[in-house]
Amino acid sequence: MKKLFLILLLMASFQLFSQDLTLNDITTTELKNSIRLNHIFINQPDITYTYGDGSTYDLRPKTGILGLNYNIPLNDWLYTGAGFHAASIGDQGGLFTLGVNLGVNLPIYKKLFFDANVHFGGGGGFRSLVNGGAIVYANAGLQYKLENISFGVQYGYLDFITGIQGGNNVSFFVEIPTTLRAGSYKDAQKEFIIDDNYTDDFWEKPAVKSVQQVKFDFFFPMGRTRTDGRGNFNNAQPITQTLYIIGFEYQRYINTNTFLYAHLDTMYSGLRAGFMDMFFGVGKNFIETKYVNFFAKFGLGAAGGRIFPENGLTMYPSAGFDVRFTENFGLSFHGGYHRSLGATFEALTSGVSLKYYGLSGGSKNPSNNKKGKSIKTQGVQIGVQNQTYFDVAILDRADRDLQQIALKLNYDITNRIYVSGEASFAYEGGAGGYAHGIFGLGIKSNKFLNNKISLFAEAAAGVAGGGGVDSGEGVLVRPSAGVNYHVNDNFNFNISAGQMWSPFGNVNSTNINIGFTYSLSVLNLKK
Repeated sequence: MKKLFLILLLMASFQLFSQDLTLNDITTTELKNSIRLNHIFINQPDITYTYGDGSTYDLRPKTGILGLNYNIPLNDWLYTGAGFHAASIGDQGGLFTLGVNLGVNLPIYKKLFFDANVHFGGGGGFRSLVNGGAIVYANAGLQYKLENISFGVQYGYLDFITGIQGGNNVSFFVEIPTTLRAGSYKDAQKEFIIDDNYTDDFWEKPAVKSVQQVKFDFFFPMGRTRTDGRGNFNNAQPITQTLYIIGFEYQRYINTNTFLYAHLDTMYSGLRAGFMDMFFGVGKNFIETKYVNFFAKFGLGAAGGRIFPENGLTMYPSAGFDVRFTENFGLSFHGGYHRSLGATFEALTSGVSLKYYGLSGGSKNPSNNKKGKSIKTQGVQIGVQNQTYFDVAILDRADRDLQQIALKLNYDITNRIYVSGEASFAYEGGAGGYAHGIFGLGIKSNKFLNNKISLFAEAAAGVAGGGGVDSGEGVLVRPSAGVNYHVNDNFNFNISAGQMWSPFGNVNSTNINIGFTYSLSVLNLKK
């Protein structure tokens, strides 16, 4: 009996050993993506607002719009992507949009290329100018490409198609190439041993260091910071109360201690919902140990909404320190100075962030070139949705059905459980400028019916505001459930339905979401 038991134990051990996965078992891909920063000028309508007390406000004649776009090639000449736009110059501070891109990029001569694209999305600022919020921006022009950066000039037409804002324009852009090194989604949630027997040159490059964080900030207004007077700008009142902000930030290191970052924030308490900001910038770690890190950052971007009409262009220097309590997680404490350039909004800030640290896309640590022990894959899903919300409560008119465009990210915790983040902007329904940002927890089923169908359910909460939607100070809750149709391992269509309500407002709306999702595996290096 003992001999039989020993034989069975040896067979089981051999079976477990034989199932070890190596780097040769991962299906990898390398996407040559790009980050594009552009700036647009448009003429404003000649409008004077007259209030009940007889006072007036003249709209400024021009506004500038700053864009941040992330584009992904579909082949050698066709690309798609998504982008945010925000007001920078004029009096439209608080104008924000979210949309999707489709473009072509064709060689003309050596480093000179023809580039054209169409952007469709939703958003807005002054609702009297954008109405429902749908935006179309079509442009064409020239791009000059260098090895690590390119420059371009384009002629285009921007139109809030349900409103009166828009016009012809000349825009300028700077584009930075970036590489996304990932695996197929079928390899998600697995671990692959790193040895010296891999045959793919993909693994010769080091991993990339990145940080993702959820931020909770407090703004302490100062100086001449004022409200928007609830639409009557001549009744603007000083803001003296603390403003409460939640946001998300992504950092990507370009060397051992210097990183580029982008973040998006929204206010959830302190004013009527509607304030947002968007920044991109550079940061540096000055003192870095195993558990503690001191850093400084400088960001430039746009902010506004529910404050006195301003240009939007804003700077945000900050500094702080991190306390890292595991290999992948830590807390960050920071303070800074949030200041509108050429305008009046300013605030001292403090905050805390939950950080996730990652090394991904390679088998070696970029700081010391040491080979890691394994690659742990994490499933990520990137989706675009059209969302319909029925009978949404709006402050100054009857309830309306809203159409919204949404960008959604899911991060798998296990094969069945995931966390999600979503940004959604209205484009039809008379609530231009309304947007929400939410985080949630979801669960999904196994595939069935020839591996084509799966089910999912989510519970999400977040912040909403703008467009006159009666969401109070903006807190919202939205449970939902739906169905995926899987075209292949990496691509699916989906439909879901749910209920959204604002605990401190009057929104209580049924919604239906239809969209598609691209899935991949992030290749996390384990040291």
